[in-house]
This record gives sequence, structure tokens and C-alpha cells, in this order.
Amino acid sequence: MADFLQTKRDEITARMRELEPLVAEYHQLAAAVAALAGASGGARNGAASKRSSDGGTTARATSARSSTGRRRGRPPGGGTRALQTIELVKTRPGLTIAELASEMGIKQNYLYRVLPGLAKDKKVVKRGKGWHPREN
Repeated sequence: MADFLQTKRDEITARMRELEPLVAEYHQLAAAVAALAGASGGARNGAASKRSSDGGTTARATSARSSTGRRRGRPPGGGTRALQTIELVKTRPGLTIAELASEMGIKQNYLYRVLPGLAKDKKVVKRGKGWHPREN
């Protein structure tokens, strides 16, 4: 009986070694899907699917926040458009969102999201309708 158990244990261990690279690849692919969903604003077909231990699929909602509660991805104000906005505000203080969007060739709604973040990070300040560089 002991020989039988040892044989089965060895078979299972060998199979686990065979599957290990596939499991690692699965986790890399799952991370890639989550990253792409975050980059595109979320999955288009609803929740992501995950194989359960019984071989079926269970729906699982993906979260944009990590276990620390912080949002994944680039920090606010660290993108190319944010840097371009800061430079425009420095060279031409008082520009409105409409003027900034026109200069940058983008839609205004993007700047309505970016500029408050830049103001929170104390990189720009709003006076009236215009945006100005933060005075140090």
C-alpha cells in the first residue's frame, strides 16, 4: 500500500511540474487581458470569465484597484497630454479648456478630466475660466 501511495504521489508531482509553465502563462495572459481592459475602459462583453476548480466558468468582475486600494496604471498628471497641457499653460497663461483643446487638437471632455488632477497635484491653478501655472 505504501508503494502504491508513493507511486501516485510521484506521478502527481511529475504532472504538476509539467503543468507549472502553463499555469504561469495563464496568469500572464490574465494580467494582459486585465491591462487591456483597463486601457480600453473595461471589457466590452461584460465580466471576465475564470475557470472554476470543477472545470466550469464563473463570472468574475475585474477591478481597477489593487489590493492596496490604489488605482493601477499611470499616476495622474504623468501622461503626454498632461505634460503638453502644462507646457501650454506655462507659455500662454489664462487659456480656457476650449482654447487648450483647440490648440492640442483634442476634445474638451478629456481636459475636463485632466486639469482637475493637475490642479490637485498643484501643477496648475484655475482663475475664472482660465488656467495658469502654479506659482511656487
